[in-house]
Amino acid sequence: MLECDEPALVDYDVVIDDEESQTLACPLPPRLDADAHAAVDEAKGLRPAYERAIAKYGNRAGAVRLLDADAIPAAIEAFIRVAEGRPWKQAGIPGIPARVSQDIRGYYEMAAMAIAEHTPAAWAGYRWFRDQTKTGEVMRKARDAMRESGAKEPLWRFLLPSDT
Repeated sequence: MLECDEPALVDYDVVIDDEESQTLACPLPPRLDADAHAAVDEAKGLRPAYERAIAKYGNRAGAVRLLDADAIPAAIEAFIRVAEGRPWKQAGIPGIPARVSQDIRGYYEMAAMAIAEHTPAAWAGYRWFRDQTKTGEVMRKARDAMRESGAKEPLWRFLLPSDT
């Protein structure tokens, strides 16, 4: 190996395998506020797990870079409005939709790490978010609504990026 006095990139001998069929078994918290939208209630219920994950792992998922954790429920509410038909520019999304959705996903993936008590395989946490959570459902509907309304593709495509 070449030696140098400056920081350099080196080969890392750990490989993170991804089996497309691999899923994350991560139970969601019970409903606490029947008056809140299920996705918002879900996100609030995950907050203790998110805090445990941040304390244990640091911010490994890049969670809440644009938003802080307190802003996640309101951001989800904005995407609910989009999913229900409000134009995305009028829904109150607190930033570029794809970046806000990254923060929401990061929040969920950090919470999942605490609940599952391990770092999931590549894409497994994302698939759990996309396929098994109320907020994942909201994001799918918001993505579809934005696409159907004629929004520019980069704005809606990465609300839920493809994993295959």
